[in-house]
Amino acid sequence: MPMNRPRHPKPPIESAVQYAESLGWRVIMSPGHAWGFLYCPHGARDGCRLGVWSTPKSPENHARHLRSRIDACSHRNQAEQPQQPGKGEV
Repeated sequence: MPMNRPRHPKPPIESAVQYAESLGWRVIMSPGHAWGFLYCPHGARDGCRLGVWSTPKSPENHARHLRSRIDACSHRNQAEQPQQPGKGEV
């Protein structure tokens, strides 16, 4: 899958961003202090948003934190579960 974004300069963080993308998360680049933001596949206003920092003190810890938050996304679990039919539906 081709990237439409610049690579993160820190390899552990780039790896975490690619992991998020493989699960359907979107990357939006930031003009501010953050390198960019990750948005979960939920897509609604109440979806998860994670800041990806440009120069964290410990890139390994920041990458670990991102992966942990990505794995804990409650919307991911909702998307994987099949919808139960409502009353009167079969």
